[in-house]
Amino acid sequence: MTAHAGALARAALVEPAEGLLVPSGHGRTIRTAAHEVTFKVTGEHSRFASSFEVVVSPGFDVGAHVHTRSEELFYVLEGELEVLAFEPRVRTREDWRHWESSTGRRTVRAGPGTVIVVPPGCPHAFANRTDEPARMFFQASPPPDHERYFEELLDILDAGGPPDHAAVAELRARYDIEQLTPLRHHA
Repeated sequence: MTAHAGALARAALVEPAEGLLVPSGHGRTIRTAAHEVTFKVTGEHSRFASSFEVVVSPGFDVGAHVHTRSEELFYVLEGELEVLAFEPRVRTREDWRHWESSTGRRTVRAGPGTVIVVPPGCPHAFANRTDEPARMFFQASPPPDHERYFEELLDILDAGGPPDHAAVAELRARYDIEQLTPLRHHA
């Protein structure tokens, strides 16, 4: 058998690659009073991005933050979120709602079908300021940092009462998240 024929024979024995299909309502879900995250695609399945379905409770504000390495994509499926994805003229520490960019961009109310893309280094935030839950599809690249971050964040938020800001700050520092304004949740 020639070397070429041997390589072809070995290639024929390799299992063909299979894709991943995650039906509606499936995936690993973790829930707290503040947040619900369903893992749809993880680093186990993709080298490109982790994908999640996130239910954002009324009163939840992730706080403005920035990543040096991660790129994110948000797609609003249901409800309404207030969002920002720009560098403001001035980064105020308490509230991002009134931030404005040097070109005049301001926060927007994002309804179903709205897509937000956040490159590395871009301050961004989302908050649910309505009385109804909102639902979004969220991708983070590269995986699996956001998977681990969500698991640990939801453990902190599930402790009850106001968020432990020191624990959230330590967690975010480990996962390339510079917090610019506080995370808030009013149950």
